[in-house]
Amino acid sequence: MIVAPKIRGFICTTSHPDGCARHVADKIDLVKSRGPIENGPKRVLVIGSSTGYGIASRIATAFGCGASTIGVFFDKPGSEKGTGTAGWYNTVAFEKEAKAAGLYARSFNGDAFSHEMKKTVIDAIKADLKQIDCVVYSLASPRRQHPDSGEIFKSVLKPLARPFTNKNLNTTTKVVNEITLEPANQTEIDHTVAVMGGEDWEMWMDALLEAGVLADGVQTVSYSYIGPEVTWPIYTNGTIGAAKTDLEVTQRRLDRKLAPLNGKAWVSVNKALVTQASSAIPVVPLYISLLYKVMKAKGTHEDTIEQMDRLFRERLYGKCEPQPDDQGRIRVDDWEMAPDVQAAVDEAWKVVNTENLQQYADIEGYDASFLRLFGFGLEGVDYEADTDTTVEVPSLQA
Repeated sequence: MIVAPKIRGFICTTSHPDGCARHVADKIDLVKSRGPIENGPKRVLVIGSSTGYGIASRIATAFGCGASTIGVFFDKPGSEKGTGTAGWYNTVAFEKEAKAAGLYARSFNGDAFSHEMKKTVIDAIKADLKQIDCVVYSLASPRRQHPDSGEIFKSVLKPLARPFTNKNLNTTTKVVNEITLEPANQTEIDHTVAVMGGEDWEMWMDALLEAGVLADGVQTVSYSYIGPEVTWPIYTNGTIGAAKTDLEVTQRRLDRKLAPLNGKAWVSVNKALVTQASSAIPVVPLYISLLYKVMKAKGTHEDTIEQMDRLFRERLYGKCEPQPDDQGRIRVDDWEMAPDVQAAVDEAWKVVNTENLQQYADIEGYDASFLRLFGFGLEGVDYEADTDTTVEVPSLQA
């Protein structure tokens, strides 16, 4: 099948197997070019392992630390009639690269929120690795079925208390306009916390603890974002922010639970980047396109793999210290939040409009990053050639 991008709103409904493989290989090459990560984990579980910061975490630990990795994700395989999801093809490519490098890699496709998936993964850990040194929690789902009650929760992207109006970029038409978002009600807030907060992270850690599969000195990390004031009403002070506050409360509880194992739980605040999740958040795409322009000009731009390599190499492991902020969070958004960067973005935000968008925003960079998420626009890939859309994740067939 010849596969081309088909974009609908903020998602691409097709993915290119060879392009995803090239994207994964490029990330691996970057990590390997920086050399081994000293004192890194050797047995890693990544929950939400197929896209964005999740696949970058799996690559950084496998190819930077030489770790055996288990990945959990929920993706659709391809068929002769249509393509699978990018996460599926990313995982296919990762496992093939890991096998070629002599690294253990096993993946599980299904509902990570369920008790059944937790038990299945724990059984695999016991059988193959005995214990885990590091647990990365990187799920980004719009909905969750509670494993006990069966209730289905759906997250929303809304402000709290009052309506919010600000500039927004239509990434399809390239028009800068205003968007107004109505505030969430309490049910919507509660649902968003149930999906994106810390409950499932804690359920995973409790299950792993009870099963005795966490090694002495284990570390676990979940990901968050804070960003500048311009995004706060929709993010930090919105429904997502309420969920992230719950995540931080969970982190402190997990710290206490892991103390007998000399373990540690972290929340890592990461940089704003083009991901499948961030593309759906109003206001954020315009901010990201302005941020890319500024950071690329300063030579400080990072993508997901550079961020995760730096997290594991210079914060969680390696020779450096975590360097937590006054709330105990690891900050690898430090280059984004540098005062000179934020001042430049703030000035651009004040004046950017449809007519001068190209002057102030890295639209080409934003679009290219978005397409790469789905395996398009990668050098060395023949997009006019037939590609096999039915490739399988090797470990799922074992």
